[in-house]
Amino acid sequence: MHAQDEVLVKIEYASICGSDQHLFKGDFHPRTRLPFIPGHEFAGHVAKTGSKIEKFATGDQVAVDPIIWCGKCAACKQEHYPACTNLKLLGIDMDGGFSDYIAVKEDMLYKVPDHVPLSHAALVEVLSIGFHATNRAAIRQGDTVAIFGGGKVGQSILQAVKTRTSGQIYLIDVLDERLKMAQNSFPEVITINTLKENPAEFIHQHSNGRGVDVAFEAVGHAQQIPGRNHPLRDAIKSIRGAGTVCVLGLGDEEVPLLMKELIWKEARIVASRVSHGEFAEAIEAMDQQKINPEHLITEVISPEQIQHAFEKLEEHPEDYLKILVKF
Repeated sequence: MHAQDEVLVKIEYASICGSDQHLFKGDFHPRTRLPFIPGHEFAGHVAKTGSKIEKFATGDQVAVDPIIWCGKCAACKQEHYPACTNLKLLGIDMDGGFSDYIAVKEDMLYKVPDHVPLSHAALVEVLSIGFHATNRAAIRQGDTVAIFGGGKVGQSILQAVKTRTSGQIYLIDVLDERLKMAQNSFPEVITINTLKENPAEFIHQHSNGRGVDVAFEAVGHAQQIPGRNHPLRDAIKSIRGAGTVCVLGLGDEEVPLLMKELIWKEARIVASRVSHGEFAEAIEAMDQQKINPEHLITEVISPEQIQHAFEKLEEHPEDYLKILVKF
């Protein structure tokens, strides 16, 4: 640590993210160049503070927000920072958290209560994405919700949505293992395997033709299934009139839509990217035990096992949500 306005963080836990898996395969080249330290989901203790630091002290538990806005583009000037044209992340555009220590600016840190395990705090980043999506979709008490995609982001949305509404929630995926993971923590959630059921038809039948208030698309790279729509089209088909679809999945494929299905309902479609201060919401929810971060953790490994962990995530994605690295 060299700057007076920086905080040196001793990293305790880091989480392997879907973006890290893309890094592993080389999908971020040339944005990310070797040699490089990945990792943008991590938490630890304050080890040392610069002379200008006022809000943090040695020993504080902290989660690190990896996002860096430019502050100059049109979106930033409107304080819509997740849409920053020049957005950068620790662990993707610069060295990140798969290390023993990292020096960061004070405004990237969020205090974590001492009774919250740091293994949970390492998941604040992905959970904050779920909370940001619920804010973008304007979830209200009583809303019914469909979540297309039961992976890391979909399960994080599920946790966030459960803090906002007691309405019926549907989780849709092609992997029974992921659906079972959700039901183990939330037995009241109705799960739908797209290989076995038509999701939009199932939801309308179960809701007496009404549909849901809000549908999230968090699939990303969607698997083409004969006789089934793309998840985004099914999300639109599953909502009620004047409902909302919130899109998060970062797939590269073109999406076949029938826009009159959206127009006929005069529905709203919004996008959600990263987070915007929802670290505080996620930490508060952990503090009040309104969410269950342990539900997301499949395995905890040592740094020496990272290569093997990435290989397992590629070969058997159905068996894993989050693998944590303990430093």
